Amino acid sequence: MTLLILLWPAADLVWRWWMDLFGPKPVTEAIHWTGDWTVVFLLATLALTPARALFGWQPFVSIRRRVGVATALYALLHLTLYALDQNWNLVFVASEIAKRIYLTIGFVALLLLQVLAVTSTDGWQRKLKKNWKRLHQAIFVILVLALVHFLMQSKLNIADATFAAGLAAWLVMWRLLPRRWRNSVAGLTLITLAAPVITVGVETAWYGWVNHVNALRVFYANFNPALAPRPALKVLLAGLAVLLYAVARRLFELWRTRRRTAPLAAE
Repeated sequence: MTLLILLWPAADLVWRWWMDLFGPKPVTEAIHWTGDWTVVFLLATLALTPARALFGWQPFVSIRRRVGVATALYALLHLTLYALDQNWNLVFVASEIAKRIYLTIGFVALLLLQVLAVTSTDGWQRKLKKNWKRLHQAIFVILVLALVHFLMQSKLNIADATFAAGLAAWLVMWRLLPRRWRNSVAGLTLITLAAPVITVGVETAWYGWVNHVNALRVFYANFNPALAPRPALKVLLAGLAVLLYAVARRLFELWRTRRRTAPLAAE
């Protein structure tokens, strides 16, 4: 099932290309398509650890490696399509990566992803021992590089990139919480409220810095119903969904515990 899910975007890409659904510039659209899915799988890789802790489903751990490898492969396909768009002129591709900072950032993230994918095996884990975990902490460096690349190539419309940044903020903050807070209602409430604030901050700062848009205009746009749903609202709703699930699960476990202990108390 996991493999089918991971292959679905690639199959959908082939289908869209075959049916001419990508419009007059199919290669360009395919480049954006694979880039978007790379970010989706990168976030999914980081989401599996909190999902295991919050949902209590252990198989999440076993599929994390597969999702991580898929992320690296989609990133490689992203670069391959870019080379195709440049008629396989690899010298020109290399020069563009060197000249354009957003391409340089994306390329560094891609290289690091390949390193993590290659060293994700049990054999490399035994060879590197404690250094394996240190090496794979680079996933957070990759996350920052990928989001900056996403924001820079998005240009005027950074809604999707900002939404991804907000989700990334939630995932990172969950890891920064003390372990005893990670599954608590208080801890989840804290990061659920903080992540949208960070999302607004990223959106406001980026539009103000790059596009020189008045920061207050961007800030107030998040509270304009006519412009909903803004990225910050989506991040808030995602956090609330997790929070409500955690509360419901805790209440269910409490009810089940009381139901089990009730007959004993009656005796």
